[in-house]
Amino acid sequence: METQAHLRGSYVLGSGRGLGIRIFQSSQEGHIWGSMRRTAFILGSGLLLLVAFWNSVTWHLQRFWGASGYFWQAQWERLLSTFEGKEWILYIIGATQVPSLLFWSFNGLLLVVDTTGKPNFISRYRIQVGKNEPVDPVKLRQSIRTVLFNQHFITCPVLVFLYPILRLWGDPCRRELPTFHWFLLELAFFTLTEEVMFYYSHRLLHHPTFYKKIHKKHHEWTAPIGVISLYAHPIEHVASNMLPAMVGPIIMGSHLSSITVWHSLALITTTISHCGYHLPFLPSPEFHDYHHLKFNQCYGVLGVLDHLHGTDTVFKQTKAYERHILLLGFTPLSESIPDPPKKTE
Repeated sequence: METQAHLRGSYVLGSGRGLGIRIFQSSQEGHIWGSMRRTAFILGSGLLLLVAFWNSVTWHLQRFWGASGYFWQAQWERLLSTFEGKEWILYIIGATQVPSLLFWSFNGLLLVVDTTGKPNFISRYRIQVGKNEPVDPVKLRQSIRTVLFNQHFITCPVLVFLYPILRLWGDPCRRELPTFHWFLLELAFFTLTEEVMFYYSHRLLHHPTFYKKIHKKHHEWTAPIGVISLYAHPIEHVASNMLPAMVGPIIMGSHLSSITVWHSLALITTTISHCGYHLPFLPSPEFHDYHHLKFNQCYGVLGVLDHLHGTDTVFKQTKAYERHILLLGFTPLSESIPDPPKKTE
């Protein structure tokens, strides 16, 4: 009798445990779906607001653009005449070489500071004080070689491959330049597309299966510098750097001028996010710098999806979060919002 009662008790306990597992799984699924619904709601609402205020926000800018529109159209037609029959060369120059030139120009200036610590006007804005002062030259040379490999042997071939796909939706080298309103719409769509694709691809790369073999390379730099924004495994470079930036132009059938401006902005923005300096009047890099420091927070670009998925909760409790603002003065935020003093035993 005792054995039968014990068995019945075990069965009931097992059933309860199974019920608990099912409840836990349901709550987890509900959390995920809830996050996705909130994501769709916020992104959709943002897009609706953008459309609602479209004419009022862009009216003055359109007047300015219209004054120079004929000039740019004439310059574009001159380029088309020069590369007539070889438009694919013009596409490669615009989609890869112009953004790369801007990337290396900006990073060249940052590398001077990283390697010499001068001028002090810039170095005093360092986020992780005491790191990369100066940067390890051996580690830096290795990173630059990887970045150059990714740019010339990964980016260029992939963009050449995408050229016929872009032409299916609309020739990127067509004669008429996009209007200013259309370009702003494209820019908003590119930004949202990159945020969604980068967040989820980046978070997937932090899964143990992919992190050790692929993404760990990028995280060798716990205190990042600008040039390592493209320091990544080739698979990561395609999946998490290139595709989030290219899917938007492919869907929109964008003109080469839009692609060139977008790629240039994307490279400059990611350089700022990795540069290690919170400079005046530039976007705050505190968010992504914290990701390199702690690894499991702040996966996105804008931070919208991190907020919805709760992957910025620890970041929000830090001084780095308080400093995550546009610096409108010349006093470094590390001085105006210093870290709390370290506890001494």
